[in-house]
Amino acid sequence: MKHVDLNKRLLNQICFGWFLLLLQTSITAQPTLTRAVTKATESQARFQQRMDKLINSYVDSGWISGAVALVAKDGRLVYEKAVGLAAPGSGDAMRVDNIFRIASQTKAITSVAIMMLFEDGKLLLDDPISKYIPTFAKPAVVDQYNAADTTYTTVPAKREITIRDLLTHTSGIDYAGIGSAKMRSIYAKAGIPSGIGDGTTMLKEKMVALGKVPLVHQPGERYTYGLNTDLLGYLVEVLSGMSLDQFFTERIFRPLEMNDTYFYLPADKHARLVPVNAIVSGKLQSAPVQATNYPRTRGMYYSGGAGLSSTIRDYAVFLQMMLNGGVYNNKRMLSKRSVELMTTNQIGDLNVGVDKFGLGFQITSERGFAKLGVSKGSFAWGGYFGTTYWVDPAEKLVCLLFVQQMGLRGEVHDKFKATVYTMVE
Repeated sequence: MKHVDLNKRLLNQICFGWFLLLLQTSITAQPTLTRAVTKATESQARFQQRMDKLINSYVDSGWISGAVALVAKDGRLVYEKAVGLAAPGSGDAMRVDNIFRIASQTKAITSVAIMMLFEDGKLLLDDPISKYIPTFAKPAVVDQYNAADTTYTTVPAKREITIRDLLTHTSGIDYAGIGSAKMRSIYAKAGIPSGIGDGTTMLKEKMVALGKVPLVHQPGERYTYGLNTDLLGYLVEVLSGMSLDQFFTERIFRPLEMNDTYFYLPADKHARLVPVNAIVSGKLQSAPVQATNYPRTRGMYYSGGAGLSSTIRDYAVFLQMMLNGGVYNNKRMLSKRSVELMTTNQIGDLNVGVDKFGLGFQITSERGFAKLGVSKGSFAWGGYFGTTYWVDPAEKLVCLLFVQQMGLRGEVHDKFKATVYTMVE
């Protein structure tokens, strides 16, 4: 009898050991960003030449001052290059380690933070946000709006806003600064900021106040890009007991070694921040410093929707982690199933242009594929100041183009995408 028990125990230990080995192998087998050690294929070499020509043509035309581009396939960098100047007439060459204001690319990181808390058992996606932030109980929706004096009437919302609504931008919360005219005025009267450059107040104060402002439409009725992810950032603070800045650092940036990603840059990294440019009266010039200097300040407002600055390599590591199914450099950040939830259509028959939306990412549809050749199921977004990215799981691609400019000409982002797919065999 004892021999049977011992044999059973030994068998269990062996099986458990094999399970751990298989689990470890599944983690370590995932690629990390490395430089290609093999010679570029003919299609990759042709792609590199085309990409050089494309970006240089925009610099030479005076449409952009400079850019940094990165493309990785199967975890190997097939293109990583800085072109042009950081600012027109500055004499400072653009560098691959320059720091860019990534604005709305912050949203994907905040969405990952929410999914980490989901995995920690802190929330369910269909929980009402009022469960954690009570001012969002019994929401109202704007009914009649008078543009002459910005007064309005409301009707009760048919249901409460859920965390899933916030992740998919279907809550009815609009954007301050870039949203609809009526909601811009309503938010202005309530003192609700856009999330960029508002470093003098606390996230808690403004997000609690947002709960007292009406919605632009019924929850779940349509897609409206808005302050949803700023609110999710405050939810991270409520559930974790940490500031959003601290949570990002401890749970995401430090494990991924994203050492150049911040809400507010340390003084020794200020010089690496790229100035924001703009085309004014047909001429490229630096944008007003006052409006764009926020990464160099010592702010307290941690905007989960727009506040971060980063390098192209740091953000590429974050995206490679997502492409790997939540793993990077032997560290599991999210489960494979959570990544699948985030990168699957979550808005049903609603649309974002011709595409769909997951939990924090735009998802390429069949119609989206027909436009530029980006594979169906790719996930993407970008930032207000000219940064963009997408991940193509079908082709194992991570692609980013970072420009720092308000207003771009010549469809550079679309041409960048089309050029990337010239190397796909």
